[in-house]
Amino acid sequence: MIEVSHLTKRYGSHTAVSDLSFTIDKGQIYGFLGPNGAGKSTTMNIMTGCLAATSGLVKIDGHDIFEEPRQAKRRLGYLPEQPPVYLDRTPWEYLTFVGRAKGIPDRELPGQIRRVMGETQIADVSSRLIKNLSKGYRQRVGIAQAILGDPETVILDEPTVGLDPKQIIEIRELIQSLGKSHTVVLSSHILSEVQAVCQTVLIISKGKLVACDTPENLERLFAGSASIEITAEATGEQVRRLLSPIGAISQLDIIREENGRCHAQLTGQPEDGEDICRRVFFAFCREKLPLLQLNMVKASLEDIFLELTGGEVSADSSGADGTAEAEEEVEQP
Repeated sequence: MIEVSHLTKRYGSHTAVSDLSFTIDKGQIYGFLGPNGAGKSTTMNIMTGCLAATSGLVKIDGHDIFEEPRQAKRRLGYLPEQPPVYLDRTPWEYLTFVGRAKGIPDRELPGQIRRVMGETQIADVSSRLIKNLSKGYRQRVGIAQAILGDPETVILDEPTVGLDPKQIIEIRELIQSLGKSHTVVLSSHILSEVQAVCQTVLIISKGKLVACDTPENLERLFAGSASIEITAEATGEQVRRLLSPIGAISQLDIIREENGRCHAQLTGQPEDGEDICRRVFFAFCREKLPLLQLNMVKASLEDIFLELTGGEVSADSSGADGTAEAEEEVEQP
């Protein structure tokens, strides 16, 4: 388990991370979500002992990352945003170097390298120079070094940034596979990526944690009043007459009337657990008016993200592309 308590990082007058506290439990895939410059990379660099904190604590299975770095780091695997690979080495040579640096005994090292190569599907390029590999394969080599030594927790900073759509899908599948045997923490500003692979979402904005829950619970919590779109073979006047007796409906807007059809949008709060959609449906049934469309619009993770981050729009909901987070971790003179 990882415990982050009151973590703060300042660069001069700029606060990159502000009084951040959360816990990472074993056996899940966590998504650390936020717009560019929100403080994700700074937090991860501190969590892994690569950057000092201004104040606060980070404990890895009870070991303080600053006071007991060797014991804490043995339990972590880390892939920075830029994979720390040596371009003039082959994956096998590079992983041999990393394994020895991690203190893996020589008698165990070849077997462990073969295992992580199999998990990351890089065995077929094990003898090629890393500089001749595609960016997707370099990311796989970076992930292989992170899981070498079988750490309990794997931390991945923007693991799909700069990849093409096919490579993104492959890396996401690899992350899901890793989640079966490791606790995985990944940072991203791509909403669809977090929603696709993560069981718990931590949303950070301007260095502060603003939400921590499952994607499903966040959607339920922020759903608020139901928003429903309807299309009916009726006039706007008929729609208003039919729906006005439903007390759960707080607002009804006639969007347009054309070709004998009325398009409308309504919002409301269910009363006594009764579904508004059912009441709307049966209201039209009783009058024998065709209801052609009845669609409840749910709050998406994107809607929640924009609400919690004050409308910051640097998150890419498409997931097809993304740029690196602003270099918030660079010390200022």
